[in-house]
Amino acid sequence: MYCGIAMGFGGENPSYDWKGKMEGLRKRSNVLIEETRRRTGSTWRTICRVGQDDPRRLVHSLKVGLSLTLVSLLYLLEPLFQGIGQSAIWAVMTVVVVLEFTAGATLCKGLNRGIGTLLAGSLAFLMEYIAQESGRVFRAIFIGTAIFAIGMAATYIRFFPYIKKNYDYGVVIFLLTFNLITISSFRVHNVHKIAHDRLCTIAIGCGICLLMSLLIFPNWSGQDLHNSTVSKLEGLAISIEDCVNEYFSSSEEERNAGQDRGPMSEDPIYKGYKAVLDSKSTDETLALHASWEPCHSRHCYKFPWKQYVKLGDVLRHFGYTLVALHGCLHTQIQTPTSVRSLFKDPCIRVAREVSKALTELANSIRERRQCSPVILSDHLHEALQDLDTALRSQPRLFLGRTTSTTTNVLALAAAASNQKPSKYSGVSLSSVKTDSSALLEWKKSKRVEAERKVLRPTLSKISITSLEFSEALPFAAFASLLVEVVARLDLVIEEVEELGRVANFREFSEGDDEVSVVCQKPEKGNGAAVPMENHLPCHVADC
Repeated sequence: MYCGIAMGFGGENPSYDWKGKMEGLRKRSNVLIEETRRRTGSTWRTICRVGQDDPRRLVHSLKVGLSLTLVSLLYLLEPLFQGIGQSAIWAVMTVVVVLEFTAGATLCKGLNRGIGTLLAGSLAFLMEYIAQESGRVFRAIFIGTAIFAIGMAATYIRFFPYIKKNYDYGVVIFLLTFNLITISSFRVHNVHKIAHDRLCTIAIGCGICLLMSLLIFPNWSGQDLHNSTVSKLEGLAISIEDCVNEYFSSSEEERNAGQDRGPMSEDPIYKGYKAVLDSKSTDETLALHASWEPCHSRHCYKFPWKQYVKLGDVLRHFGYTLVALHGCLHTQIQTPTSVRSLFKDPCIRVAREVSKALTELANSIRERRQCSPVILSDHLHEALQDLDTALRSQPRLFLGRTTSTTTNVLALAAAASNQKPSKYSGVSLSSVKTDSSALLEWKKSKRVEAERKVLRPTLSKISITSLEFSEALPFAAFASLLVEVVARLDLVIEEVEELGRVANFREFSEGDDEVSVVCQKPEKGNGAAVPMENHLPCHVADC
């Protein structure tokens, strides 16, 4: 027995495969090294892509680092620390919490924090003045009652829509500061000095944040909202034209290739209108922050953020129609290519004119000028007339040539529905209880009924496709939605014109006919569109 143990632990046992063990360990090490390289490369690519999508992110990171360095001097420099003391930590907290990506967001948080702290300190001092002449027991009761009343009232005020939208952060800071000062005043006698130091450090932190946001490479929420609106219009212009072009693809293989691109998120048509449908929260946030920003344009006009929000709502309704139009490309019953080709040219022209109109609207907003009246009226009206003429030239496609085939198919469908067994037909309850053969018959009837349920959708589809006029029904829905897109476009034009009037856009001139547009939809960074200067331009006629 001892010999066997010695052989097992001494490595003399020939059955133990040391070479195989080392080979497996080497393979696992290679896999681990390869996985580490892959993750490191993926992380580095992500870091580079985030900075390339919006270079302002890197600038903002540098601004935050510089602000924290400046505010940390309150601790690092001995004269400053002797003057402020431990309250310097509030300046650091203020910079971390208040300094945001855009100037409007920083102003919103900074002013909320400053006003909330000032009001809370003033109210706490008032409570201390009232309670200081009373006894200790009455003072404790008074402080507890004041904390309950102020806390309840401030929390209830937070539910007001206007307060929730604009001053929610300020109310939270008010509650925090009021409770800290009021409770501290019961045990600490120099609470006035603590409150004074805290207010000064918070003011220093807010001042540094405002300095960095407003004077050093400022990012304006209004400009981000402006660029985002331009980007959404260009995305809709690309989506509408691509959608109609794909619907009228020349061959079945091209249509199948368009439908088999992969996930819906990879479809360029879907990408174009998805940014519009998902923009409500971002637009409202940018508009709220833009309302806090001072006038920073050369004309000193107040930014019309409310009109941008209205335009965003209209664009989302336009996007809903485009979603329905895109759905026509993926329906189960499709109009044959021979029927589609009859209306291909007028539909593509309508889509092209709608795309041109959206592109012109985007250019007018980007350049802050009025829209071109020619692009928005004449050509689009002529394209609609051509589509109407083409539809009137083929009335039999939509009304059907004869009614005999339709009647026969409908009669066949009615007969099939009449053969459906009633809900209570089959074996009676008594026979099921007394006869085993009746039980087998009942199971067989259930199986036949299940097979009919499976076959009924196929029968319905065959019946529908057998209808003579059904070949044109999917196209009729497509054409109707295309006309609805034009109707929605009128509402978009009205909102853009109203935006130009409110924002004092310059008048349209003849030199604005050859405007440069962006052919590729830009990526978004930090909830807003990237500035358009870095993209290659082309002419409207060439797009």
